[in-house]
Amino acid sequence: MIEKIENLKSELQSLTASNTGEVEQLRIKYLSKKGLVTSLFSEFRNVPAEQKKELGQRLNELKTLAADRINELRESLSGGTDDDQCDIDLTRTATPLPLGTRHPLSLVRNEMIDIFARMGFTVAEGPEIEDDWHVFSALNFAADHPARDMQDTFFIMREPDVLLRTHTSSVQTRVMEKNQPPIRIVCPGRVYRNEAISARAHCFFHQIEGLYIDRDVSFADLKQALLYFAQQMFGAETKVRLRPSYFPFTEPSAEMDISCNLCGGKGCGFCKHTGWVEILGCGMVDPNVLEACGIDSKVYTGYAFGMGIERITNLKYRVKDLRMFSENDVRFLDEFIAAR
Repeated sequence: MIEKIENLKSELQSLTASNTGEVEQLRIKYLSKKGLVTSLFSEFRNVPAEQKKELGQRLNELKTLAADRINELRESLSGGTDDDQCDIDLTRTATPLPLGTRHPLSLVRNEMIDIFARMGFTVAEGPEIEDDWHVFSALNFAADHPARDMQDTFFIMREPDVLLRTHTSSVQTRVMEKNQPPIRIVCPGRVYRNEAISARAHCFFHQIEGLYIDRDVSFADLKQALLYFAQQMFGAETKVRLRPSYFPFTEPSAEMDISCNLCGGKGCGFCKHTGWVEILGCGMVDPNVLEACGIDSKVYTGYAFGMGIERITNLKYRVKDLRMFSENDVRFLDEFIAAR
């Protein structure tokens, strides 16, 4: 066997090839399953035990030499231009595939989640088909409360207690029921409202809501968190203002505006010449909501906020028609390849 090994070494050192096809034939001759080098490893099983160590080392050296020599030949020919001599990747498609991209709503959603993650918020999700308790009752909507008319809801005909969620606040109630503070979450997801479809409204859209509950949480904490978000999303020069408002589940409540990122607050058609654009609603969590979810409102306080992802996407990418987000027009989606 030693003689066979030495003869093969001499052969390998003198190998030549004029194209990559010949290199492949040499690889098959020496290193394939039935190749000359591989066959010696089969014979190695019959070698006496006292010779195995020496012959094993020689065989390994031979195999390494064969692989190195064939690689050298292949590399020396890799710069050739003859089509018949070039390697062909048979796994490639016959025609180029167009480059895809993430949906603009996904791009903005991920960016928003990333900003809030820097402040310690984690993502929580819940079902889109919900019950009245988690969507309304637990959030301080009495059965005959007029605030229920603020959101035109899709109810299930056979199950009047079952509905399509109108906001992702239902995720907050589920988290509060199962966890004691501190709680710091954002809840992104799709929501549904019975509205006529137009350039400015749709029967389904996307929200991201936030909730922070702990000891001694204040309105100042809320304002600072939202200011940080606005400046990270729209630029360091962005200003915010809070206007008193009303929501059943927060008290006090506010709407937040940002300085128009198109005109820099000077006034334009987009901001209706006010210099401000509304982006979200917010407030301190009403004690009734905390108690309904099993959290002691005398010990803990918290804030909540919510905004439409389409709204933020419009501000960031100047999309004028909400319907474009759900029509899957490839020409529209192609505009966001560079933004991914």
